[in-house]
Amino acid sequence: MKKGQEYTGVVEKVRFPGKGVVRAEGDIPDKNSEREEADAVNAEYCIVKGVVKGQRIRFRVTKKRSGRAEGMLLEVIERSPDEVDAMCPHFGTCGGCSYLNLPYEKQLKLKEEQVKDILYPVFSSKEDLDNVWEGIRPSPIQYEYRNKMEFSFGDASIGGELELGLHKVGSCYDIISVKKCCIIDSDYRDILTETLAYFRGKETPYYHKKDHKGYLRHLIIRKAKKTGEILVDLVTTSQSLKDTPCTFVSLLEDYKELLLSLKLEGQIAGILNTINDSVADTVINERTDILYGSDHFFEELSGLRFKITPFSFFQTNTLSAEVLYETAREYIMSTIVCNAVSETEGDVQDERERENKPVIFDLYSGTGTITQIMAPIAKKVVGVEIVEEAVRAAISNSELNGLHNVEYICGDVLKVIDDLKERPDIIILDPPRDGIHPKAIKKIIDFGVDHILYISCKPTSLQRDLEIFLAQGYMPSRICAIDQF
Repeated sequence: MKKGQEYTGVVEKVRFPGKGVVRAEGDIPDKNSEREEADAVNAEYCIVKGVVKGQRIRFRVTKKRSGRAEGMLLEVIERSPDEVDAMCPHFGTCGGCSYLNLPYEKQLKLKEEQVKDILYPVFSSKEDLDNVWEGIRPSPIQYEYRNKMEFSFGDASIGGELELGLHKVGSCYDIISVKKCCIIDSDYRDILTETLAYFRGKETPYYHKKDHKGYLRHLIIRKAKKTGEILVDLVTTSQSLKDTPCTFVSLLEDYKELLLSLKLEGQIAGILNTINDSVADTVINERTDILYGSDHFFEELSGLRFKITPFSFFQTNTLSAEVLYETAREYIMSTIVCNAVSETEGDVQDERERENKPVIFDLYSGTGTITQIMAPIAKKVVGVEIVEEAVRAAISNSELNGLHNVEYICGDVLKVIDDLKERPDIIILDPPRDGIHPKAIKKIIDFGVDHILYISCKPTSLQRDLEIFLAQGYMPSRICAIDQF
């Protein structure tokens, strides 16, 4: 295959993260040299995103290097036998979702296969992984599961009218309105629709990425799944509105009154205006003003209560997050019970149970969700997190939940480990997407604990780290996947 050429082919597999492996059909174009011929043979497969297994597609090769080809989807010629009509009318044009055109059981199977394919090379044989693999646990709900959405202001084409929604697939600039998005509930959709209509009516300019001029940037909506409380945060620049028929004060005051007049299923806990003058195309909180109510709301998770601000880290699928955390607690509990029974020969009294509760280190603890969920089954839990705001939120939430056996340390795990005087019985790891620093893994292993629970949000990072743990004598005893979309 050659760069710039168009081909047809069938998607034979979809690898993590959503990379379709497509075998080109027909003859390869004429080769001008033996080297090109060798490259063509090596590049009879092309990686194309946005496809599902079994589709016959037309694609264009956009990159070819060392025999590896990457392409862009142009057209789905024949649908996959597994394919269904997506419930969402924006699917295919919006860049938000990947697999809404597959039945949920097929989505689960695809994700499970992707994770297992990544982990198989770590094990001596496929059977070794299969023996400890416990399957994939589904999300309790498939639609309207999001508890946070970040919408962008822009236009669908150069010079077009104001839009508020998500980026068009494959585009950094074009914004499409997603008024019927099915991964959010009706309150999100109503707020989105009314916000767009309001600012269109006020002829309010959006922030242009190229000339860095304009006012409207993003709209953040957070809604608690359990309590129904809603935060609305309008993210703008501090630039003047001199060319529009209104002022900051009147524009935001009328917007606040509009939101409060909406008939929503939930209740608005706060309306905010965050100022962001950074040129980066991301939300940076330079200042937040409260227009109404509070700058936070409360959510409940696994029997605990959490205070959440617009910028707090919190899993975006509340109900599936409960599955994740209950699975983590189940794994830790099974270890504690086994150890307790072994040490007391089956006669586990209440006092002895308290004595045998483990000291748990929760490394990369974030806002302390896992730390607090583990607190009732531990003698003490020590959370380590580098982000100061997250640590402050963790301390606040622990006090809110009346937990007194937790301690938080703000700092880099790599450096903090050297200063920890207490020795853990169990270590929980929930690192960022890039995984654990190799030097930190060495220090974690040096604690010599019998049990480590690793929670990974990126299976390729897990694969790399797992190889290091296995090389030092650790063996996986239980593995499962949790679908959080």
